[in-house]
Amino acid sequence: MKKALLFLYIFFAGGNIMAQPDAFLITGKVLDAATKLPLQGASVFAQNTTIGTATDQQGNFTLRLLNGGYDLIITFTGYQTVNRRITTADALDKNIVIETAQKEKAMEDVVIKSSNEVNDGLEKYGSFFEENFIGKTSNSTQCSIKNKEVLKFYYYKKKNRLKVLATAPLEIENNALGYSIIYTLDSFTHEYASQLSTYSGYPLFKDMQPTDEAQRASWNNNRLKAYLGSTLHFMRSVYNKRIKEEGFEIQLVAKNNDAETAIPVADFYGALNYSKNDSTQLVEISPNQQNLAVLYNKEAPDPLYISQSGDMARKFQLSILTIAPQQAIGIEQNGYFFDQTTLQLMAIGPGKKLQMCCPMILDLSNFLP
Repeated sequence: MKKALLFLYIFFAGGNIMAQPDAFLITGKVLDAATKLPLQGASVFAQNTTIGTATDQQGNFTLRLLNGGYDLIITFTGYQTVNRRITTADALDKNIVIETAQKEKAMEDVVIKSSNEVNDGLEKYGSFFEENFIGKTSNSTQCSIKNKEVLKFYYYKKKNRLKVLATAPLEIENNALGYSIIYTLDSFTHEYASQLSTYSGYPLFKDMQPTDEAQRASWNNNRLKAYLGSTLHFMRSVYNKRIKEEGFEIQLVAKNNDAETAIPVADFYGALNYSKNDSTQLVEISPNQQNLAVLYNKEAPDPLYISQSGDMARKFQLSILTIAPQQAIGIEQNGYFFDQTTLQLMAIGPGKKLQMCCPMILDLSNFLP
């Protein structure tokens, strides 16, 4: 099975952000793009964090964030979702103005969606969606969607494609990691011909309250385990030039007669064309090869993933990282990377030479704020 990941996740080890000296404030206002009037009650949050707020009567908001980069998400019922990249440099701008327009539903789009909507979609495709969206790890057995009734399923027979939309944000509980998640789903698509699932959206996390210290300790242990070997862990290792020390290895993936071969490299940072701007503290990488094999040697793949994928047991984790040609990836000091839409992480399917599972494709059951 293959799966692409089009969005990023940010991990905080804990503690009170208000007490952190390396934090910065951003302030701004949310307006209606047409009338320029303020929108009260708009949701403003840093994607994949527990940090969010709502605008006041004048449309104003304030957030305090740790130094680094984030995707600032603005949502308001009946309006288009706005995604704006912010960094520590935005702390100098005290008057950020964000405009959002009302959604427009073209009649032909409504007709197309209606004609392809599956009336019993939740019954027919609900379990399949949940398995591919939440994932196949030990954590997934403790992760559930609480408002499945907001899901709409569309099957396109000619393209052999399933598309899933939601009429409201998904409410998800992850009892393995101790988070409740409000997930604004853009869309979920599964191509049956290629067995490729892609999904994108905007998650906001909230800490759940443990029943006792044993549960708190279990959550902390599971969060650390989910973080190790993750994309964020890898990006932070690249940023700090600690790839080998953190347990990662990079290999170039080359194709020969449709067969994929991994080629070891001696100089990781040379292969990535690593560069750092001392004034902005921004790291950029632009690998020599479009596809990279990223190995994590300090942990084996999740046993549940192996049993369900039919793959052989491995003593290490392997992911394939694909970057668009002639594109650089920027990495901020907190591990945020952009433009993340140019980067994909996927598992190598059965029959390929690099036939291994891909834990860096962290499903929702492994997501951390």
